Amino acid sequence: MKSRGTVLVSGASIAGPAVAYWLHKYGFEVTVVEKSAGVRDGGYPIDVRGTAVEVAHRMGIRPQLRHAHIDTRRVSFLNADGSPAAVVHPQAVAGGVDGHDLEIPRGTLTDVLYTAVRDDVEFVFNDSIDALTEHGRGVDVTFRSGAQRSFDLVIGADGMHSRTRALAFGPEPDYLRYLGYCFAICTMPNTFGLSHEALIWNTPGRAAAFYAVGDSSDVHALLAFAHPEPSHEALRDTDTQRELIATVFGDDGWQVPMIVDAMPHAPDLFFDTVSQIQLPRWSSGRVALVGDAAYAPSFLTGQGSSLALVGAYMLADSLAAHDDHLAAFSAYERTSRGFVELNQAQIATGEAALVPTTAEALAARNHRLRSRATSSSTTGRPAHTALTLPDRRSSFVGR
Repeated sequence: MKSRGTVLVSGASIAGPAVAYWLHKYGFEVTVVEKSAGVRDGGYPIDVRGTAVEVAHRMGIRPQLRHAHIDTRRVSFLNADGSPAAVVHPQAVAGGVDGHDLEIPRGTLTDVLYTAVRDDVEFVFNDSIDALTEHGRGVDVTFRSGAQRSFDLVIGADGMHSRTRALAFGPEPDYLRYLGYCFAICTMPNTFGLSHEALIWNTPGRAAAFYAVGDSSDVHALLAFAHPEPSHEALRDTDTQRELIATVFGDDGWQVPMIVDAMPHAPDLFFDTVSQIQLPRWSSGRVALVGDAAYAPSFLTGQGSSLALVGAYMLADSLAAHDDHLAAFSAYERTSRGFVELNQAQIATGEAALVPTTAEALAARNHRLRSRATSSSTTGRPAHTALTLPDRRSSFVGR
């Protein structure tokens, strides 16, 4: 069977292996380059909701994800003094459908995706794209290692701070929409006996949380806070990050001082802004973007992983349907942008805002949560299922 063409995918987290899986099925020769030494494990829990669950089903990985589903039983919201403000079913916060949508450790999803495709495509670890030169027949790629190769197409699936996007579309500040918050997350010992639950503490403009995955001996600790947009230099400097966290939360109570003290010593501390990526176009010539690189929705929506899975499916489907890459990229954007923008807009509803910035907004949020304390979602948010997947599986190579 003649190859449909060669494709380089940058990034081996979620969108990268997913788009590689589908492109291989449609007859493309795929190489995935990843700057890390391997597929990264660990990380906080993530959601797979709505249309993305159908993508997982079509990939044949839904049973594995269902087996790994985290059985979180309650989310407790706390006042500034640590007293209960509301206790709710997790889906009342997430907007998912109980018994259908999935919440799994991020490392589990990345491992399942990698396992599904590792025998069919080439993976190059410990390397990344350093330069792209497009010409009439393809794209010449220079890698950080010094290697040089040519591909018909390049797909950036390398996250919100995408190097591929910077090379093909220009600097990140042109496309990053800061939403007014920063956050830090790390793992710390579960000294509180938490099990299958999350605790979220608030005071206006600040939040702290513990997330206990099952009966693990560790918890994921989160600090989030409203703040003017920090400089890009501050975001890259760990000392500045820690100083900012200590300053913002220095006078707070509950377990906040424990989290602040633990973060400088955590090996997995991750600090970033709460932001979205908003691009006028998701492709430039022979380079296209998918997942957070193209349209990061921010973790406040809980839809980053789902948009990555759905976007990967739609991009590969468009490339399978069109021999011309420009027509394919145009179709990908035309059929997917409405779904993406609808999900990006979910942060504006404020139904269970993580960090209300005023006492009035915080009280209103807690009142809404108490009103739904015993309910779990049976329909989910319409945005999660607002796209119907095309089905081109009969055109799979070898089938």
